[in-house]
Amino acid sequence: MNTNHIKEEIEKNIGKKVEIKVFGMRGKTSTYNGLIHAIYPNLFTILENNIEKSFTYRDVLIGDIKIKYM
Repeated sequence: MNTNHIKEEIEKNIGKKVEIKVFGMRGKTSTYNGLIHAIYPNLFTILENNIEKSFTYRDVLIGDIKIKYM
């Protein structure tokens, strides 16, 4: 798997609900629920409560971010 594959998968799901889990430092985990909003060359955004949050394809690739499609 590479970043292009991840980008294509996310691109197919624009406008759909997702749950994003971000695994941070010292075991901290953050969860975001929203709609996939936009696709850019190095990142994608979701809308959560009318606030745009951005994530990189690289972080998905290395496992720092997990995406669950609803």
